[in-house]
Amino acid sequence: MKLILYSGILALLLTGCEQASQPGTVHMREALKDRFYIGTALSINQFTGKDTLSERVARENFSAIVPENCMKSMFLQPSEGEFFFDDANRFVAWGEANGMWITGHCLVWHSQAPAWLCVDDKGNNVSPEILTERLRNHITTVVTHYKGRIKGWDVVNEAILDDGSWRKSKFYEILGEEFIPLAFQFAHEADPDVELYYNDYSMAFEGKRNTVVRLVKTLQERGLRIDAVGMQGHVGMDYPALEEFEKSLLAFAGTGVKVMITELDLTVLPSPQPNTGAAIETDYRFDEALNPYANGLPDDVAAAWTRRMADFFRLFFTHQDKISRVTLWGVCDDDSWRNNWPVYGRTDYALLFDREGNAKPAVDEIIRMAAGDAK
Repeated sequence: MKLILYSGILALLLTGCEQASQPGTVHMREALKDRFYIGTALSINQFTGKDTLSERVARENFSAIVPENCMKSMFLQPSEGEFFFDDANRFVAWGEANGMWITGHCLVWHSQAPAWLCVDDKGNNVSPEILTERLRNHITTVVTHYKGRIKGWDVVNEAILDDGSWRKSKFYEILGEEFIPLAFQFAHEADPDVELYYNDYSMAFEGKRNTVVRLVKTLQERGLRIDAVGMQGHVGMDYPALEEFEKSLLAFAGTGVKVMITELDLTVLPSPQPNTGAAIETDYRFDEALNPYANGLPDDVAAAWTRRMADFFRLFFTHQDKISRVTLWGVCDDDSWRNNWPVYGRTDYALLFDREGNAKPAVDEIIRMAAGDAK
């Protein structure tokens, strides 16, 4: 008995700040249950129990989850015909055990796709017929594997550039715009009951807004299922303009689909390129001037961050009839990708929970607004 007790104490000290919630604490998942799902992205360390601090914060505060990486095609089918589901299975099992709305992310994305998918053994683009069959096989196998367990899929991710033109990905080079309807068709055929989404960043830009609206209408006109548009929320302190974000939210909802706020994080750090999108390949050299808060966030900056995040949630509450889910891209500040993008090695404060797993003042503000004061 003593050995077990001492081991438990040691584990508590090693994980750091792994403290139980105080009795009577109101968490976001409870406070927002009648508004919309409040979600987070989980890394492998979190849903496998290695990061016990973030796992506890996620379990207590969120009602929906999306995988950060384990369901991207390069991990699920690293070699043609060889599927690896172990990590994704554990993710889904964790979500089921904790009563979460589970979203799969993502079926078709130009980044983090396996090298073999769009080319032959000589490195040349495959024919449209071959790529179509490879997409069909991947989507069908993955969606069927999780049929009835995953509630919704990000079917296509980031296919449109900020100006509204099509991204010239391998999918586009070989199949043109048709790869998107095909992906939605294959996903629906594999699981007729699962929700299907289009997901992208920089959605407040007018060019992208207009193209996404046309895309949704095209899918609808062809009789293909699309349930929601995912508006990625990789935002900064002065971009995008809240009014432009709202215009896009209303434009997407105007097509008859729901809107999801996805991948939400709010950086306080200066950007080498203002009003930048969220292209994962963007990479700038480290500069101390771009990392001003390495030793902590000044009180005035923290207060401004709280106001900005509250402004976004106030907008979400105002349009909650159009929004099905709001998902943060990460749990605690230390695991946010913003620490390493678009400049590697910085210290950012982009999420609702700090590096010790403590809720920031914005969480109290969100809970207060959810209780009825969303003005």
